[in-house]
Amino acid sequence: MNFDWEFNGLPLHVLIVHAVVIVVPLAALCTLLTAFWPAVRRRLGIVTPLVALAALALVPLAVQAGEWLQSRLVNVTPLLGTHTALGRTMLPWVIALFLVAVVQWVWYRYFVGAGGRFASAVPSRRGRLVATIILDLAVLVSAIGAVVTVALIGESGSRAVWTGLFTS
Repeated sequence: MNFDWEFNGLPLHVLIVHAVVIVVPLAALCTLLTAFWPAVRRRLGIVTPLVALAALALVPLAVQAGEWLQSRLVNVTPLLGTHTALGRTMLPWVIALFLVAVVQWVWYRYFVGAGGRFASAVPSRRGRLVATIILDLAVLVSAIGAVVTVALIGESGSRAVWTGLFTS
C-alpha cells in the first residue's frame, strides 16, 4: 500500500514526531513512577501500559513518515543520515518499555499484595522481592534507554533541519 504521508501540505513526520517526543517520555515517567511510588501505581493502573502502547504505535508511524519524507527531499545531508540511522534505533526501546509496563501492571495487580488473584503463585516473600527487583531494573533500563534515545534522535533531527539556517 502506498500511503501519502502528508496532511494539509505538510509532511506528517513533523507532526507525529511531536507526539513521540511527548508520549515516549510520558510513558517512561509513568512506568518509573509506577515502579517506585505505590500511591501513583494505584492511581495510574492500566493508564501506564496504555500510554506505553500509544508510544509503541507512534514510533513506527514516525519512522515510516520520516522515510517517506527523506525519499522526497532534494538535499539529503550527512546530518539527516545520522538522524535517520538513530531513528531506526527507537523501536526496540519502545517495545521494551511497553513490555515492562504491561508486565509491571500484571505483576502488581495480580501477583503482589493481599488482593492479588495469583499472589499464592509466588508464595515466598523472597521470591516476590527478587522478581520485583528484576522488574524494577528492567523498568529503569527501558525507561532511561527510551528517553535518552528519543532525545538523541530529536537533537539530531533538529540539527539536520536547523543547522545553518539561523544566526545566534
